[in-house]
Amino acid sequence: MEKIKNRLSFIYEDQDVEPYVSRIVAAIEETKRKPLRKRKQLWDEEDVVLITYGDQFREEGRPALQSLEKMVDEHLSDSFNIVHILPFYPYSSDDGFSVIDYRAVDPALGSWEDIRRLSGSVRLMFDDVCNHISAESEWFREYLKGNPAYREFFIEMDPSVDLSAVTRPRAHPLLTAFTTADGEEKHIWTTFSSDQIDLNFGNPEVLVRMAELLLFYIEQGAEFIRLDAVGFVWKEVGTPSIHHPKTHEIVKLFRDIADEASPGTVLITETNVPHEDNISYFGNGHDEAHMVYQFPLPPLVLYSIHNGNGSALTKWAKGLPDTGGETAFYNFLASHDGIGLNPIRGIVPENEITDLVGSLQEEGALVSYKRTEDGREIPYEINVTYFDALSRKQEGDEARIAKFLLAHSILLTLPGVPAVYVQSILGSGNDYAGVEATGSNRSINRQKFDYDRLESELLADGSVRNRIFTGLKKIIGIRKNEPLFHPNNRMEVEDFGESVFAYSRIDKSGSRLLVLNNLTGRKVNAGVSGSFLDVVTGEKVEAPGGLDLVPYGFRWLKPIKKGEELR
Repeated sequence: MEKIKNRLSFIYEDQDVEPYVSRIVAAIEETKRKPLRKRKQLWDEEDVVLITYGDQFREEGRPALQSLEKMVDEHLSDSFNIVHILPFYPYSSDDGFSVIDYRAVDPALGSWEDIRRLSGSVRLMFDDVCNHISAESEWFREYLKGNPAYREFFIEMDPSVDLSAVTRPRAHPLLTAFTTADGEEKHIWTTFSSDQIDLNFGNPEVLVRMAELLLFYIEQGAEFIRLDAVGFVWKEVGTPSIHHPKTHEIVKLFRDIADEASPGTVLITETNVPHEDNISYFGNGHDEAHMVYQFPLPPLVLYSIHNGNGSALTKWAKGLPDTGGETAFYNFLASHDGIGLNPIRGIVPENEITDLVGSLQEEGALVSYKRTEDGREIPYEINVTYFDALSRKQEGDEARIAKFLLAHSILLTLPGVPAVYVQSILGSGNDYAGVEATGSNRSINRQKFDYDRLESELLADGSVRNRIFTGLKKIIGIRKNEPLFHPNNRMEVEDFGESVFAYSRIDKSGSRLLVLNNLTGRKVNAGVSGSFLDVVTGEKVEAPGGLDLVPYGFRWLKPIKKGEELR
């Protein structure tokens, strides 16, 4: 209670926070009395996440969540022990991220019983869309009706107020005009879209409601909770209104609540921002997010393979901090969103980012833009599947598949917990029909599938889908059985030239595993010598004077000491 009181006193200076402290503590105690499933404490090399929509797989007459459970049980649970189901609540736009009812399952997908049954097969991650709510939600409808209970739930702003300091992730206006039931026009803060109404965390009642929601998700089986767009939750005129100290305090409060109510629940902050801001959500390593998204990784890997040059990737990796036992990076290459560019600004020169964007557009990628403080529009996101992002039109399937598996070699072997987007494990290409149907660039990477048709494609020997599906599952399985890939084992970046991205994973005993990734389409000799076990192929490798890597090839090598038996 004292810790929560101190948090609230910092957030709400000069206010009586005692009633809110009591309500949060009472909610925690109520959750602790529920029959919660015991959670795994922290993480290890066996943890690999699948990112998917709840309605990803469709069958006639079956709720989509049950089809997802079937796909997981029959084809995916051997590779993924954690499933991140993107928002499965009733929504009005943005494929689920404009939530109408935080506490309901979209009836088109199924029910809470379907969620609970799936949690019997795998551990689940839920989204806590904590920054905003749908314009069609009961909260906002009641606000427009003039219900005094909701009067301070949203942020009214005079449009003449100077908001030029506010960080803008989108090109549309920050304020949206709405008309209340009595005919008055109100301008409301809407960071992401006119249908996504920012919540007013300056009102303690909102914070208590969101704390109770966090506990509700824990009760429903969430072992991982993704705090969506959490960097924006505290607004203050005259500031960027992102990464505010009170935002960090709110995340710390959520951490306190989760740790007390159900130890082992993991909070992940989704902050698609430059690296230093992103890792600030680790706090002191014990008091804030358990994991942060590794946002520079997707564009950096793409940029490096695209150019056949790992200099920027190597330099960035050398600067990564070691994570302590209570924090870890959440690594990914693809997600339901596009490939963000902001995280590599300052790592990659702007002209080279522009060149990359132009080159990918020529190959069929779409691009989304944002407005800068000086009114310019710049690309902030490439909309493309990761498979097609790495591909060039003139390339054959061999090179395309090799590049894709190479990228996932990097994903699966860096420090942190890896997450694989469903379109990646399925080997999907760009869905232009989806873009045409929705008018949204992001639909290019959000294709939904008829279950039986997809299953037949996945199991068709020699097809691109089958080769990616089986290839990724193979190296995921190897990663899961190698203790040196524990998310917190340290990394030592090696220098074998700009063509090779190389690093060793080292455990506390000093045991090592060397990862070599050839970023180029030509054979490259890595300057490493010795005897090794290649844990991918199971073969002994002798490299007396350097080791050849095939085009876009990778090796995971354990040194064999002289006289040591090969096991």
